[in-house]
Amino acid sequence: MKKKILGVLLSIAMVGTLMTGCGQQQAVEEKENSKTEGNAEAGEDKEAGKSSFAPVAKEDLKVGVIHIGDPADGSGYSYAHDQGIVEMQKELGLDDSQIIRKNNIPDEDPTMTEQAMRECIEEGCQIIFATSFNYMDTCEALAEEYPEVIFSHGTGYKSNDTNFNNYFGRIYQARYLSGIVAGMKTESNKIGYVAAMGSENSEVTGGADAFAIGVAEVNPDAEVYVKITNSWLSPTEETNAAKALIAEGCDVIGQHCDTPNPQTEAESAGVWGVGYNSDMEKDAPKATLTSVVWNWGVYYTQAVQQVIDGTWTAENYFGGMDDGLVDITPLNEDLVAPGTQEKVDEARKKIVEDGFNVFDGVLETNDGKTIGEDGKTLDDATITGGINWYYKNIVVK
Repeated sequence: MKKKILGVLLSIAMVGTLMTGCGQQQAVEEKENSKTEGNAEAGEDKEAGKSSFAPVAKEDLKVGVIHIGDPADGSGYSYAHDQGIVEMQKELGLDDSQIIRKNNIPDEDPTMTEQAMRECIEEGCQIIFATSFNYMDTCEALAEEYPEVIFSHGTGYKSNDTNFNNYFGRIYQARYLSGIVAGMKTESNKIGYVAAMGSENSEVTGGADAFAIGVAEVNPDAEVYVKITNSWLSPTEETNAAKALIAEGCDVIGQHCDTPNPQTEAESAGVWGVGYNSDMEKDAPKATLTSVVWNWGVYYTQAVQQVIDGTWTAENYFGGMDDGLVDITPLNEDLVAPGTQEKVDEARKKIVEDGFNVFDGVLETNDGKTIGEDGKTLDDATITGGINWYYKNIVVK
């Protein structure tokens, strides 16, 4: 596992309510005024502060994990996070008894969230990973109450200077690659995209835009039809959205939602798809071209090792493709269009080696406006917290 980690602090308020747990939905004014945002622009490294935590003997360590779903489902958001926990556990040689999991904790229920976190504390956890966006405020409150416990929150924007940080990444890089795959495959030039949230959510909207930019890169005639479920985790709505998009003539179905249902629906209809969070080829092997995935183990291993070493600080983490945090799965060579791998390899090189940031230069929106400037790129704060527009080839259904 690649261990290089970008210690980049986000100066943002990520907007919405993340993927089953990965959304951000706060006003820009709140982001700008928040005392806890403490993040830097892309590429700017924070000078590491001195840890206020003593080293922890590995055998004495306990790690808490709060999941919005059940990793046992075998696909999707919570599964992907838990695979990162499993990777960390193996890398560091921790016993099963040292991982305290709290599953199926709805992030819209602060009482259940608080109870789960307090149980982790009572069981002796020195660090708690809260993987869903709406766990954020509970983390903030309990971090003040328990200064000896580390609270690490996934996908949010709040943090403090002592025992509370946030972590996320440049998933838009992988979405751009997956858009290339979809754009090369479509025969109808109609590509569907099941979105958990609408344009009020920058994370989902920016992801859809990055996907659409990738599509346009290889197929300027294709359109991306976006269908919104207004839920991070709703198997029925995700299935219905995919069905509606297929009825519109879409022959590739992408997604920013938790379950593999859009992929299985694509397979049932004889069309293709692009999965998300985990490798969904196993769920729909006759449909899934590739999946946009997180390797959360990159961050979890680093953070827990720092707890053991006594070097953990409340520095926020925002990784990317060069860290190995985000990527797409190997292409389904039986399904992808000829030449797809070459195009993906070219695009990957642009991102990792040449500094291409996906949202570069002047970008056209689907309502005739323009975003950005020649020779410049949108910074991380804008990409993660300030995108409420759709790229020119997107049609919201």
